[in-house]
Amino acid sequence: MMRSYLFVPGDRPERFAKALAAGADVVILDLEDAVAASNKAIAREHIAKAVEEGAEVMLRINGHGTPAFADDLALLRRLRVKGVMLPKAESIGPLQELAAVTDAPVLPLIESALGLWRVLDVAGGPGVERLAFGSIDFQVDAGCDGSDAALLHARSQIVLASRVAGLQAPIDGVSVALDDAQVIAAEAAHSRALGFAGKLCIHPRQVPVVNQVFTPSAEELAWARRVVEASERSGGAAVSVDGAMVDLPVLIKAQGLLALA
Repeated sequence: MMRSYLFVPGDRPERFAKALAAGADVVILDLEDAVAASNKAIAREHIAKAVEEGAEVMLRINGHGTPAFADDLALLRRLRVKGVMLPKAESIGPLQELAAVTDAPVLPLIESALGLWRVLDVAGGPGVERLAFGSIDFQVDAGCDGSDAALLHARSQIVLASRVAGLQAPIDGVSVALDDAQVIAAEAAHSRALGFAGKLCIHPRQVPVVNQVFTPSAEELAWARRVVEASERSGGAAVSVDGAMVDLPVLIKAQGLLALA
């Protein structure tokens, strides 16, 4: 299960071990927004050292067209990483350049109006494993606020494009709440209800909340077992469970919950 993706600035090596021990499914060492231009070179050195010493991490590189993109590609050419997050993904070209230097899975960040307009093209690019939503940058680019209503269309498009392209379910953007577990849980639950499989995190305290929300609950698993057992007893025919009809789509949902567990 890839539910939580925790960002760590690439120029803060003293935080790497803490992040790796925070329980996140994926730790992302960041070379982009969290690192000042003057620190990007030293960040690459810190990241290379950590990976060469065995750290299993993903990298968020700098965007295509920025001065740092070529240097990030050179770093990827010599490192084995868990994955690559490509910011400001808007076309297939940068994905092709990535595929030429690494076979690591790629997570394009959809965080602009153009990226959303071309999301299906991006989803079909080489090496793409799943999409992620850069909700904060998208708000700025699209000129909308961060309410659920304002971002509903973008989120739904990313979920639909992922499904059409045959990708794993996408990852939703960060929560700006750091200490309010109820807010983080509510945002994560909204993401899960829309079809996202996880959420980006910017602080270790967010990780356990996100993991819990995106893990099937005991009640969900008990329901799923009842559905599967009832379907087996009926020989695959439609059957009633807890007063509701169970047919093939419901069975597939139940099987999916059990598979996650």
